[in-house]
Amino acid sequence: MGLKTFGTMGVDWEARVDFERLRRERLHRIRTLLKQSDLGALLCFDMANIRYISATHIGTWAMDKVARFCLLPRDDEPIVWDFGSAARHHQLYCPWLGVERSRAGISTLRGAMPPEAQRAEDVARKIRIELEERGLHREPLGVDIVEPPVLFALQREGLRVTDGQQLMMEARKIKTQDEIVLINTACAMVDAAYEELYRAMRPGVRENELVGLVAKVLYDLGSEHVEGVNAISGERCNPHPHVFSDRILRPGDPAYFDILHSYNGYRTCYYRTFFVGSASQAQIDAYKRCRDYLDAAIELIRPGVTTADVVKVWPRAEEFGFPNEEAAFALQYGHGVGLSIWEKPIFSRLVSLDHPEVIEEGMVIALETFWPASDGWSAARIEEMVVVTKEGCEVITRFPAEEPIVAGTRYYTATGPLPATRETQSNLNNPGALSRVQAVIESARWEGMSVR
Repeated sequence: MGLKTFGTMGVDWEARVDFERLRRERLHRIRTLLKQSDLGALLCFDMANIRYISATHIGTWAMDKVARFCLLPRDDEPIVWDFGSAARHHQLYCPWLGVERSRAGISTLRGAMPPEAQRAEDVARKIRIELEERGLHREPLGVDIVEPPVLFALQREGLRVTDGQQLMMEARKIKTQDEIVLINTACAMVDAAYEELYRAMRPGVRENELVGLVAKVLYDLGSEHVEGVNAISGERCNPHPHVFSDRILRPGDPAYFDILHSYNGYRTCYYRTFFVGSASQAQIDAYKRCRDYLDAAIELIRPGVTTADVVKVWPRAEEFGFPNEEAAFALQYGHGVGLSIWEKPIFSRLVSLDHPEVIEEGMVIALETFWPASDGWSAARIEEMVVVTKEGCEVITRFPAEEPIVAGTRYYTATGPLPATRETQSNLNNPGALSRVQAVIESARWEGMSVR
């Protein structure tokens, strides 16, 4: 085990995360790739890309607004346009950006601004002026995500717009040492959330209450954003709905969770499956099969192996009830994790067999598997996050998952503990009583009673 785990504070007596190095190395990586490409500049509206380039952040409320933007010209420093007060804050507190490169500027707010206000045209004009000053206005401009009015305005300014997201994904797929520490710390926080879930799960608790519990644990530990908590229980487990509800947990339920949150920008994607009070043999069998597929994938992860090599050990969609790989997408799945939860490389039979990607040292990957139980309604879902090392990988999601875990109260009968492996229907758990039941039925018949 080579990775270290620290607290969430900065201290002077341990070398923990070096944020200045983090900012410097991220910017150096994307600037190097930009220089090697045919692009003259990158224009980013994606909050994760803006953060990677400029180390600025104004809160998760802005993630869906597509309002702020960042320009990285080739062989030059980034410029950020932001809400005016945020831009002023960057000038005061982000010396690496510089006063002159933090500016007020707003896009269309996803169409909320009236087109007559010409916000799209203002964005395009700002970008053209900067590119012209550097002699880059005739070079391709890579853009990550863009609203149609802004795209059209850029084109009317004579700029040649092309895809810039792939270059950003290429930069972000290999993590620096500080990025890995931040992701590992984010996982440690989820370890704690799962501990509280384990203690809290019992019949009568609702999925949404457990989501609230997870959020409190994470925010108390220093999370900046709980992006989502999939809380799926009982009959909702199969098929996987990917969203929590207010369903009440019941005895014998499977309950699986995916916890996605951000610590200093760096995400987790981390599933665990529990059973409430007990698990049936069908549920145990499903869990073991799900775990076997996951372990087979983890065993293969090392530099030089491809995503195609990994997905070959996973079952085809038809083997677990789906007509094709698109219909089963993201159930047997893998993906990079960083400033967003789905980054390169992607592991899926839908794309990886024909378009394999090579696994490299320094990648952080989440691998997740699913298997439906033979009872027709239960399922297991498990996920581990790994850091790719020189000779293999190290798992950084540490809450136990090698065997099915039963949460909730342990029940005692007159003869001892109630078995943790049992069917949810009590009458199916005492096969020795069948002869006594038959005797009761026969006796009733002899007495002339009507028995169905």
